[in-house]
Amino acid sequence: QLQACGGGLVQPGGSLRLSCAASGGTVRAYAAGWIRQVPGKEREIVAALSQSGSSTFYLDSVKGRFRISRDNAMNTVTLQMNSPKPEDTATYYCAIKYRPSFATTYASSGDYDYWGQGTQVTVSS
Repeated sequence: QLQACGGGLVQPGGSLRLSCAASGGTVRAYAAGWIRQVPGKEREIVAALSQSGSSTFYLDSVKGRFRISRDNAMNTVTLQMNSPKPEDTATYYCAIKYRPSFATTYASSGDYDYWGQGTQVTVSS
């Protein structure tokens, strides 16, 4: 089970940290990703992390602002959102892929096998 939290209202240029806690499994056994969706638009993957933890993928529009990481001790995957913009407003989901290739990042939302519930992020002044 994946439990995402940390969403809310944030001002442009601020920061927000999304966290995804896993229960019933170990996050380091999977590849992980954060995916967002806006009503009426296709969902898009924002960031992805390989099972190895050494490879990452970022959507072009968030490169240099967002960072995905994993805490094996806490069994969590986080998305640090720095300098968010209004266009980052969306519902954010964490997701995992079972039996991934060790060093592969998965850049399509369809690659993921299990999703947590979403957390709403609103970027507005």
